[in-house]
Amino acid sequence: MDWTRGRTIGRGSTAIVSIATVDQSGHLFAVKSSELSQSESLRKEQSILCTLSCPQVVAYKGCDISSENGKLLYNLFLEYSPSGTVTDAIHKHGGCLEEYMVRSYTRGILLGLEFLHSRGIVHCDIKGQNILVTDDGVKIADLGCARRADGTSGASWSVAGTPVYMAPEVARGEQQGFSADVWALGCTVIEMATGRAPWPDVRDPVSALYRIGYSNDVPEIPNMISKLARDFLSKCLRRDPAERWSATQLLSHDFVKESKETVGSKSETPNNVLHPHLWDSVEELETVQIPSNKSLIERIRQLGEDNLVLSSKLPSWEYDENWVTVRSNGNLEVEMLPNRLDHNFLHVHESTSRLSEIIPFYPIFTYAQLPIPSVSYYTLPYP
Repeated sequence: MDWTRGRTIGRGSTAIVSIATVDQSGHLFAVKSSELSQSESLRKEQSILCTLSCPQVVAYKGCDISSENGKLLYNLFLEYSPSGTVTDAIHKHGGCLEEYMVRSYTRGILLGLEFLHSRGIVHCDIKGQNILVTDDGVKIADLGCARRADGTSGASWSVAGTPVYMAPEVARGEQQGFSADVWALGCTVIEMATGRAPWPDVRDPVSALYRIGYSNDVPEIPNMISKLARDFLSKCLRRDPAERWSATQLLSHDFVKESKETVGSKSETPNNVLHPHLWDSVEELETVQIPSNKSLIERIRQLGEDNLVLSSKLPSWEYDENWVTVRSNGNLEVEMLPNRLDHNFLHVHESTSRLSEIIPFYPIFTYAQLPIPSVSYYTLPYP
């Protein structure tokens, strides 16, 4: 297929997403590209997507290798949705969605999850930013973190996802199965209903992982939603993964069972690259992965050292749509920026009987081709 790359609509640490057109027909699609030498994640995503066909999962359109600007690129072709994501829809509707929309979108996500889970696939990063809104309803997108439950999608397993959407067992590095997607769905329902991610009071990803993994807390269920919605969330947000309802069970819940109407994007499908929806701002697509065999200390330290780069610019730790999924190839180097210190030192216990060290922590990071600074001991806020 002959095609032409258009403007960039998203970028991550190793990949960019662009609008593209088929030369012969002018048909629009999305192309996700990375340098061939760094394309392992894209190839894994392609190996999963090429086996799937579901109305509630973004459609796979093909792949190829191209030579552009003296570089070999691996390209993954995907269905394009000009209307954006559920997170975009939240912004367009004044900061939260009406409950009939939440019901419809939740049902669509559940249908997609039921399909993925029936084929042994865990998405690992369900959130509003990864759900496309189309005229036909919603579609689960961005399977870059997805894996097969039997472990065949990769040689080694690592925790993946966005910290505030992670289930407790994922935050602890124990497992990431189908029930973790259900927890993330519950968090996404809260996002749709309130316009905020769960755990709005957490100050940084370290605090999020520690609180989610090692407290007895669950995300606060909003009081202003219906009794049915609150009951639905109570089935998703159970700390014990064995007690959470499955996607199939949740589809029988009255909260979504009564939602037969499909709420689409109500937007015009673009015919060419001049369509106004194609000129929205570029999204950042950063993500992280943390090896699951790390101890608590090692996992928190990794959030503060060279194996984890959380942002390419000075961040605010307050959650917004640019709080991104966590993934790292372990080869990035970081530069420590000026630190914001406070007086709350966190002494981390690996067990109730032994006090561990104070964790070395770099609060703020940016990309830089510089050596890692020598380790110093800084403060880590309480979760």
